[in-house]
Amino acid sequence: MADREEALREFVAVTGAEEERARFFLESAGWDLQIALASFYEDGGDEDILTLPQPTPSSISRGTGASDHRVTSFRDLVHAQEEDDEEEEGQRFYAGGSERSGQQIVGPPRKKSPNELVEDLFKGAKEHGAVAVDRMAKSGGETSKPKPFAGGGYRLGATPEEESAYVAGERRQNSSQDVHVVLKLWKSGFSLDSGELRSYQDPSNAQFLDDIRRGEVPAELRRLARGGQVSLDMEDHRDEEYVKPKSVFRAFTGEGQKLGSTAPQVMGTSSPAQQAENEAKASSAIVINESEPITNIQIRLADGGRLVQKFNHSHRIRDIRLFIVDARPAMAATSFILMTTFPNKELTDENQTLKEANLLNAVIVQRLT
Repeated sequence: MADREEALREFVAVTGAEEERARFFLESAGWDLQIALASFYEDGGDEDILTLPQPTPSSISRGTGASDHRVTSFRDLVHAQEEDDEEEEGQRFYAGGSERSGQQIVGPPRKKSPNELVEDLFKGAKEHGAVAVDRMAKSGGETSKPKPFAGGGYRLGATPEEESAYVAGERRQNSSQDVHVVLKLWKSGFSLDSGELRSYQDPSNAQFLDDIRRGEVPAELRRLARGGQVSLDMEDHRDEEYVKPKSVFRAFTGEGQKLGSTAPQVMGTSSPAQQAENEAKASSAIVINESEPITNIQIRLADGGRLVQKFNHSHRIRDIRLFIVDARPAMAATSFILMTTFPNKELTDENQTLKEANLLNAVIVQRLT
């Protein structure tokens, strides 16, 4: 007892605390003076200290009545706390074994389960005017109207000489647009339309969920609408795990560079009768010497047609060019080259004979340049 009294006097002399507080810290530390002093200063001295006066004998009644409601120790204080406050503020802990004083420690707030969080979101939305809608009735009453094309395009010329002109589309009066978004609340997070899962616990999503709870349209959806109206639907999937939707094909909607002319060059076409007459005239223009060797040359034209003509081995490559122009008069003003197949090789020296160019019974291809 003498050691305890000595420790009590030293604690009071060092800290300047009252004797009751000093006794509390010493009892909590098992009457170890160093531990008691460290605990006193770590806790900030008088902060978070709750001292309850010891009831006087005159105020104690032996019967049932008011004494049942008097707080006489920390055990009575624990039972007096309300469960709702405990859930909001966190679990409470008490340090010290004295009947007259002790230290209260409040733990972190209890985290809500996803089920409770989803319930709060729906409750907050309903309090701010949201209305429950039957999904089947909604899907049956809504019809999606196709949007007309509003872009630009090229108007093709009526004749080969007429250049195609670009026609600009109608511009919208403003860039605002109405947006319809479906917020799906899953067991472990939420998603927008067919987007990725976003966690309830992610701090970056806290503002979004707070806006929904207050019945407001989140800022990211307002930016998406660009001043237009935002229609937000909420779907309850709290008992389901998130399932990633199948990707839907979307056509390219970006920009690109146009290569070549606005419209491809189109050859003038003639009637089948006129074409047959031109081919017959071109064939008769090729003079064949029956006494000399003869070969057949197949010509694949750039317009998809095909010609087969007999030539002597002594005919030259330029004779083939003249034959093509006579058979297709529209190609007279068109620049083209002649090539072989397997291997592809351009016939640059048109003064060579067919035998010298190794074109006997060959296939020649016409290419426009």
